[in-house]
Amino acid sequence: MDDLPHILVVDDDRRIRNLLQAFLIDNGFRISVAASAAEAREKMRIVAFDLVVLDIMMPGETGLAFTEWLRAEGGRVPVLMLSALAEPTDRITGLETGSDDYLAKPFEPRELLLRIQGLLRRQDQAGRARPEVSFGPFVFNLQRGELRKGSDPVRLTTRERDFLRRLAASAGQPVARAELGADGAEDEGSRSVDVQINRLRQKIESDPSNPIHLQTVRGTGYVLHVD
Repeated sequence: MDDLPHILVVDDDRRIRNLLQAFLIDNGFRISVAASAAEAREKMRIVAFDLVVLDIMMPGETGLAFTEWLRAEGGRVPVLMLSALAEPTDRITGLETGSDDYLAKPFEPRELLLRIQGLLRRQDQAGRARPEVSFGPFVFNLQRGELRKGSDPVRLTTRERDFLRRLAASAGQPVARAELGADGAEDEGSRSVDVQINRLRQKIESDPSNPIHLQTVRGTGYVLHVD
């Protein structure tokens, strides 16, 4: 199950959430759901999702506002917007806020599935474009999740590997805290992101308290500087 793409479905309509959850699970995805933008934001602080399926017309914070926040924070997770607004201007507005695709309601479930598969395929191809990154004496292979210091392997936990893979895929660019997964410990909450970052720094920095490679970007998240 951990190898399946993890999708976050955000919609204030419980019936639609349940239908999308059941359909996507049947088609080989891990699914989490949120009933509002605020709930989605909290879930993204502790889980690194592969894609977000997002309704536009929600009470309070709309899907458009949520996507603008996500992109402003540096989040790169693909976003597929769903909306009953089908005019070309509505689609253009959705794309301008930073969504990767836009699907008007009502839609055929098969079309939704094809759109999701296309976005995930593009994301995967983008990750494969840079098979390895180097920083200082270290080389990290994104495909295999292997870190080496010279010829010596460096042991990583599963969560450390996931963190480093996401940071390396966006090397030189800030990655939002919301996009970095945590270890899932509810009692730690968002602090678990900092815990994982500190553990990584212990392994790749000569002076973890003054990092050179893995640095904090104030108000955004973290960045991995590569050679």
